[in-house]
Amino acid sequence: MSSTAAPQTTGLSHRQILTIMSGLLLGMFLASLDQTIVSTAMRTIADKLNGQTAQAWVTTAYLVTSTVSTPLYGKLSDLYGRRPFYLFAIATFLVGSVLSGQAHSIYELAGYRAIQGLGAGGLLSLAFAIVGDLVAPRERAKYQAYFTSVFATSSVLGPVAGGFFAGQNQLLGVDGWRWIFYLNVPICLAAYYVVSRNLRLPVHRTERQIDFLGAGLLTAAVVPLLLIAEKGREWGWSSGLTLGLVAVAVVSFCVFVPWEKRMGEDAILPLRIFRDKVFSVTSVVAFLVGMVMFGGLVLMPLYLQIVKQETPTDAGLQMVAFMAGLMGSSLVVGRVMQRTGRYKIFPIFGTAIMFVGMLLFSTLGVDTPIPQVMAYMVVMGVGLGLTMQMLVIAVQNALPPQDMGLSTASVTFFRSMGGTLGAAVALAILFGSVQGNILRRAAEAHLPKPALDALGAVSLNNTGTFASLPGPVKRIILTGFADSMHTVFLVVACAVIPAFIGTFFIKEVPLRSQSGLDAQRSTTDGGERALAETAIV
Repeated sequence: MSSTAAPQTTGLSHRQILTIMSGLLLGMFLASLDQTIVSTAMRTIADKLNGQTAQAWVTTAYLVTSTVSTPLYGKLSDLYGRRPFYLFAIATFLVGSVLSGQAHSIYELAGYRAIQGLGAGGLLSLAFAIVGDLVAPRERAKYQAYFTSVFATSSVLGPVAGGFFAGQNQLLGVDGWRWIFYLNVPICLAAYYVVSRNLRLPVHRTERQIDFLGAGLLTAAVVPLLLIAEKGREWGWSSGLTLGLVAVAVVSFCVFVPWEKRMGEDAILPLRIFRDKVFSVTSVVAFLVGMVMFGGLVLMPLYLQIVKQETPTDAGLQMVAFMAGLMGSSLVVGRVMQRTGRYKIFPIFGTAIMFVGMLLFSTLGVDTPIPQVMAYMVVMGVGLGLTMQMLVIAVQNALPPQDMGLSTASVTFFRSMGGTLGAAVALAILFGSVQGNILRRAAEAHLPKPALDALGAVSLNNTGTFASLPGPVKRIILTGFADSMHTVFLVVACAVIPAFIGTFFIKEVPLRSQSGLDAQRSTTDGGERALAETAIV
């Protein structure tokens, strides 16, 4: 089988698929970049908008809408086609970006970021589904490796670009931080042009009800959990507000399940897919991998900038090591799977390597050389590269081709939920333990009273002041942060263990030799979807 020709009968050559993918890659780059670029600049933005205490809502709003909208895009695109919903996602992200750049208060910015997130939910999930439509599973890893590479690239460029723009008072007469959002405009326009001009997919339409109530119940079950994950540490885990949101989530979920059972195939998340062992096991593994990925990697920029005292730009450049490991292993896996048709072994090895990577991270300290830190990041990147795309391909290959959007979006949804929980747990442990670790280190050092007074006056909310502290005090604080990160990495490593065990239970279904569209066409021609109406959109 040639590596330069697509082995499906959709009428698209390898070059045409790459042309379509250029638009998809731009869309994914936008969505993934905005998860990191804003975080670096958030302190500056909050100062400019006089909303430092409310800045968390800017991140939470984006996270909530992007996560909740993911399964909706998947289901609706299965019914009405990918192209209109992908174009809608790009346009929505564009509108949200322009509005965010014009925000004049922190709450305005949070609202506009929610619009951005609504678009991002489609950009992240539909790109994988479209590739599944166009490319046979055996060839798919080779193409999806490009998406993994884009994700890794954005993870590196985000902090660098965010730090650069936030550091500019004005750029071409506009506040520097606003360019973080205006930068999306030309990329959105380019992606919209490429996709609208080149993407034409046949759609096997079936008359279905739209499960509005199910979508509302799913939203009511998920949003409170996301809010608690993001704000629970601030509110208090046993506060009335937190417990009230838990109650809303539980009640909504208890109503959601019987309602979805009643709706059957019209459900926004049909319960039959959970009876598929590959889907159910892979979803659990994806949730755990998301916890590890975000729970562990959210600390790496903090480690580099706080413990190692690197600038945001230098920290971003050092994260290139992680990107190199991720990209390299993804590309190798794609080639190997194309030749052998086997895929189960990769997430097994991948989760094992991720566990090793987390253990290596747990050894990082104040004096660890940067080249050694980057070597550990390569190990972690290799583990994720062996795991992430294989989980998507396993589910896409196991479920019926007409569920391509639903299956892809569902795995993305569970991974996002795991990532949210992982990041929240990691930060809660970090900031919940760092004060105690600093005091313990200070007691061990037997500091004189002036040094203890200087230590007591330090605010952990402003890490930028650490550089001006006396040497002994500074080292105690940095060591305290390193101790807390050590604990976090060990806790996150524990989540890898059930993920590793779960990969052994993923049944390796022989990869289809047809693309998703061809498999749907075969099913339709066989009379199994007699009510289907084929259209090109």
